[in-house]
Amino acid sequence: MKTKLSAPLLAVPFALTILTGCSMTDSDSDEIPSAGTSTSSDASDVMEKVSSGIYDLIGVRGKTSDTRPGVMDCSDKDAKTYFRVFHPWSFYPASASDLSVAMERLKTELPKKGWKIVSHGPDTSKNKNITLIADNDKLKVGVHIVQMAKNDPPKLSLDLVSGCYKVPDGEEVERF
Repeated sequence: MKTKLSAPLLAVPFALTILTGCSMTDSDSDEIPSAGTSTSSDASDVMEKVSSGIYDLIGVRGKTSDTRPGVMDCSDKDAKTYFRVFHPWSFYPASASDLSVAMERLKTELPKKGWKIVSHGPDTSKNKNITLIADNDKLKVGVHIVQMAKNDPPKLSLDLVSGCYKVPDGEEVERF
């Protein structure tokens, strides 16, 4: 039996791998940056606000997927006290012609809001999807955006991931 994995399913691990690099750190190491101390629930709320801010920058009419942030481990750290938040979601423009407009707006507007564009251009897929990777050092969040113009319906696929949080003393990471 042959199993075919969908592109969005493959994009999440790829995005999380890309965003664990050194571009969000204050040093030249590959260490995941510290995002401070927080509960999983509060960090999830912050991630939703960050996603909302990115949505506001898109500037064209459309719909979003209804996904909530999740919690994942921090590499090489105690899973009971350290965690990261990820938030994958999609944007579907009201008009297919607005997809490129939305991506161009993100490329232009993200830097005005403290994001550094790390990479922008076509990926290596047969569709040559346009990708944009950006980090926000102040927020300790990275985003990987893929313009999927040949999807039915066309969409932007966005994957956000935070730096590494530590839960307050006496608490444990809540998984969701």
